[in-house]
Amino acid sequence: MITSDSKDQLSDRMLQWVIDAVHPQAVVRSIQRLHGGMSSIMHSIVLHVNDDELKVVLRQVDNAEWLQEEPDLALHEAESLRLVAQTAVPTPRILAYDVTGDSCGIPAVLMTQLAGTVVLRPPSMESWIDGLAETLAQIHKVEADHFTWTYFTYQDLSTFESPSWSTYTECWDKVVALVKGPQPKAKPSLIHRDYHPANVVWKDGKASGVVDWVNACRGPAGIDVGHCRVDLAQLYDVETADAFLKAYMKYAGPSFQYEPYWDLLSLVDILFGQPTVYAGWAAFGVNGLTDALMAERLDNYMLSLLSK
Repeated sequence: MITSDSKDQLSDRMLQWVIDAVHPQAVVRSIQRLHGGMSSIMHSIVLHVNDDELKVVLRQVDNAEWLQEEPDLALHEAESLRLVAQTAVPTPRILAYDVTGDSCGIPAVLMTQLAGTVVLRPPSMESWIDGLAETLAQIHKVEADHFTWTYFTYQDLSTFESPSWSTYTECWDKVVALVKGPQPKAKPSLIHRDYHPANVVWKDGKASGVVDWVNACRGPAGIDVGHCRVDLAQLYDVETADAFLKAYMKYAGPSFQYEPYWDLLSLVDILFGQPTVYAGWAAFGVNGLTDALMAERLDNYMLSLLSK
């Protein structure tokens, strides 16, 4: 049954698909647009089933370019959630998915909603970094030998050139030469592929889960570590990125051998044009950052990696 005053945010066809996936007698009570996601339309939906309340998240994949590159995105996230259910990390439970949009009008994924909120200004940076690192190390314990999706770079490394916005041209030339060189050997595991603070939720001061599994794949753990580090370097500074690496290595133990190559590759892999402030941060209360500051912090991070 559809009784929500907010039902105009979603089509009746879409809401009926949600209800059918949850329970025939489910009643939609509220719908809220979720902010922070940059490549999909996300909604939180509260349903009542008999005397119980269920909160779910609906992802609508409306990015035509992304769908052209990966037409099975909905299946990808569904299978990722099934695999990651093996971890000790709380993750959404898959409820339904529509790969082609035939059922609900657009490719979509329906999953349970995790308790907690994104925290980007923690009261204790040390414990927050520790929680980020411990959570990622738990994810990497999952073997993904038979997982269909495998890691690939977003950049075409064969044509990548030093960024024109930086004055450290010679240093960037060294980075480009290194990432175009041989890759270190690394035992593949399950990787999130987009692990950063805005995809981790917290409750009562502890990490309560990880969201946004649409890019998960089989690949080197260093890619997840590197992606999170470059995000932390932009959001805060090099010292925070280094503190995260130190904490991750503590939890990963001897199974993880640090290779600066993966940090360099993760850095290069986000460089599409002039650096800009990630729009999702503002939704979680981070303001005052500028594009110029992002460029400066990326340069500083790059220089720190070359010194390792």
